[in-house]
Amino acid sequence: MSGPSGLTFAMEDAAGITASAAKPVPTPSNNLVTPLLTDLYQITMAYAYWKTNQHLRPAHFELFFRKNPFGGSYTLFAGLDEVLKFLAHFRFSEDDIRFLRNTPQLSHCEPAFFDDYLSNLDCSDVVVHAMREGSMAFPRVPLITVTAPLGIGNLIETTLLTLVNYPSLVATNACRMVVAARGQFWEETAGSSPPLRTSKSSSPPRSSHPHSGFRKSIQMTEGGMTDIRLRKPKCVEFGLRRAQGPDGGFSASKYSYLGGFHATSNVLAGKMLDMPIAGTHAHSFVQSYTSLELVEGAKLKPFRPAAGIGVETKDEEMVLLLPIVLKYRHDLGWEETNDGELAAFVGYAVSFPNSFLCLIDTYDTLQSGLRNFILVSLALNDLGYTPRGIRLDSGDLSYLSLECEYVFHEMAERCQRGFFYDLDIVASNDINESVLNSLNKQGHAITMFGIGTNLVTCQAQPALGCVYKLVEVDEQPRIKLSNDLEKVLIPGRKVAYRLFGEAGWPLLDLLVCRNETNRPTAGERVLCRHPFIEQKRVAVVPSRVVQLHSLVFDGKNGVVSGLPSVEETRQFVNDQINHTRADLLRYMNPGEYKVSVSENTFHFLHQLWQNETPVRELR
Repeated sequence: MSGPSGLTFAMEDAAGITASAAKPVPTPSNNLVTPLLTDLYQITMAYAYWKTNQHLRPAHFELFFRKNPFGGSYTLFAGLDEVLKFLAHFRFSEDDIRFLRNTPQLSHCEPAFFDDYLSNLDCSDVVVHAMREGSMAFPRVPLITVTAPLGIGNLIETTLLTLVNYPSLVATNACRMVVAARGQFWEETAGSSPPLRTSKSSSPPRSSHPHSGFRKSIQMTEGGMTDIRLRKPKCVEFGLRRAQGPDGGFSASKYSYLGGFHATSNVLAGKMLDMPIAGTHAHSFVQSYTSLELVEGAKLKPFRPAAGIGVETKDEEMVLLLPIVLKYRHDLGWEETNDGELAAFVGYAVSFPNSFLCLIDTYDTLQSGLRNFILVSLALNDLGYTPRGIRLDSGDLSYLSLECEYVFHEMAERCQRGFFYDLDIVASNDINESVLNSLNKQGHAITMFGIGTNLVTCQAQPALGCVYKLVEVDEQPRIKLSNDLEKVLIPGRKVAYRLFGEAGWPLLDLLVCRNETNRPTAGERVLCRHPFIEQKRVAVVPSRVVQLHSLVFDGKNGVVSGLPSVEETRQFVNDQINHTRADLLRYMNPGEYKVSVSENTFHFLHQLWQNETPVRELR
């Protein structure tokens, strides 16, 4: 097998490592991800280790976080794919060495540190175990464990943290927003049926249209008439222009999709990640049209469905769209709508007749924008096209969306056009998780949310706070003490298990010392202890036990676990959310998920804690 600088994918089965496949490991998505993407103190410590001949001592590190973000009960682990790419290609270049040698802080270092150590350093001796990317994770349970010589294990710390912290944060933020937007997180692929909820409401009368049973319902107030099988708003990421630079924007697109968003406005992300892209036009497009004269010659070829598939009609001439629009305008008595806006919609319609979705709040949302959209939609439909919908980017989104839907339903009845029942109502305008929950309480008719700034900047919490800690050297456990219990380290190598109950939900995560022989087993009682509080304990009988970490990187054998696609990880996230206790997904006062240690691990921790705590003389 090839060495770390040219690692290949390999398959791993229960018997161990098999022959590697031919596909090489991709390089990191960002060219900045090199060994120099680190803090200076990692290199100064590496020199001190080398200088005192400590750099080859075997060590074990854990990467974890201490608190879930956004006041929630879970975190989605993301960024592992980029971690593996980084490790596979870790190598200081000649230019890197030249730069380090000439920095004031390192200029005094012995030449052999650069020429013999750093120049030849790779990840051959690094072994990494990790949770599966997209896993729901909880405080203190390692996301990644690294077994490596002290020198290289130290040098990769900062890079691993930067490759995991933001991706995990934005994936979690995205997932929470998707849950909030839907009011639940049920997907057809989950293999179960969602609950039905109906009650009396002040909604307008339902129509007798043959498709009325399949269109979205009008939700006037909280608890109003809503069938959640039909009303499942989607989320689209619009954050590139507000992100922290190009990499922040690209990462946000990638990991928000992993967290459940359906598309992005970022075209480069669409190309590189093979993910859906979405977008229509801006206010400036509408403002640029000043009169109907600008679109007098706008023509469109009729489009007729044939055998259920849209096929252009070859024997028909191009048709002027504006006269049809103006006839509807006269017939409906909507002569006072803004001419420039109407011209913009006509121009957009002849350019994108199969995806006609307009921003309607440039001038007057209900009296002009909505009506102009309807006029052009009717004309498009006459020519065989099906409009897509509208976007609202300002104002009272609850009120406006309900008004727009009400008018659409009226037009469906009045004009006998079924497409009005299926139009999308997209909302943008500084949306965050709090706004989404508020809209659910107020009631709305929005079918899609475009979310930018508050998603990509993680407005509610700008950092996750993952840490990378040394827990073992020379097979001896190490502990970090603190007056803050949250910062006390659970020492030594540990094996993490997730225990499931009979209902299929995870009950808790259990950390067990690696050398402990009594492991949790399905159907057998296990005592689970709070790591630090003597009185907190619970006995459970799990119906299923899953070990959370698996080998993902073995530098010595040139092994990297296969990298799943973003789409596969996205489905994995969805499956987990669908099988998570509802109280853990709540926005307000979410339930607590317990992370425990075994009885033996509890006593081991406290014995080491006692041994390392100085004895203070009583005075």
